Amino acid sequence: MDDPLEQNYSRLCTEIRRAAEKNRRNPGSVRLLAVSKKVPAERLRVLWELGQRLFGENRVQEARVKIPDMPNGGEWHFIGGLQTNKAKEAVEWFDVIESVDRVELAAELQKRAEAAGKNLKVLIEVNVGGEAAKHGAKPEDAGALLNAINGMSRLEVTGLMAIPPFREEPEEARPFFRKLRQIRDQLEQSCGAALPELSMGMSHDFAVAIAEGATLVRIGTALFGPRAG
Repeated sequence: MDDPLEQNYSRLCTEIRRAAEKNRRNPGSVRLLAVSKKVPAERLRVLWELGQRLFGENRVQEARVKIPDMPNGGEWHFIGGLQTNKAKEAVEWFDVIESVDRVELAAELQKRAEAAGKNLKVLIEVNVGGEAAKHGAKPEDAGALLNAINGMSRLEVTGLMAIPPFREEPEEARPFFRKLRQIRDQLEQSCGAALPELSMGMSHDFAVAIAEGATLVRIGTALFGPRAG
């Protein structure tokens, strides 16, 4: 195992499993989403050979070039801010859109999914830190957004996603992860439907996110190393 990517992947899988077990969770309930921004398909195929099937991209224009160069059978998540004029391509290339934060975007995804004859899983992105520079619905608006999407036949809300304020000390991110879980629990109770996915936690704080209930941890830098831009 001379390739650093293989070493990183093995280490991260072990750390994710241990974090789950430490918190008395089934390790199979937490999945690693390999954030492959600016990583070429040939490097992703290294992970594929190791069994990784879950990949996340931030930009539609990059994904539409990369995904055709990958084997079929992977699960591709869009995790960046999505403009409505990119919705058609996003529906074409992705299995899950994690960053739905407004009714306008959801309606456009519904329209494009209907035209494509495709059902699409989505996560509602919540701005748990109230940061003006970040995407995401306000916590108090998440319920209305969920109700609106539940009326869209081609979209299925499977959970919530958040990018909390960055903190050097991972423990300081815990309140934001906990807040997303509490919002999810409240929405499940109010709408009477399960929202199993919590996409939260990145390279430096995923262990804390797992402790607070993450089912998807979005890891790029700790897997692929630093990338420019």
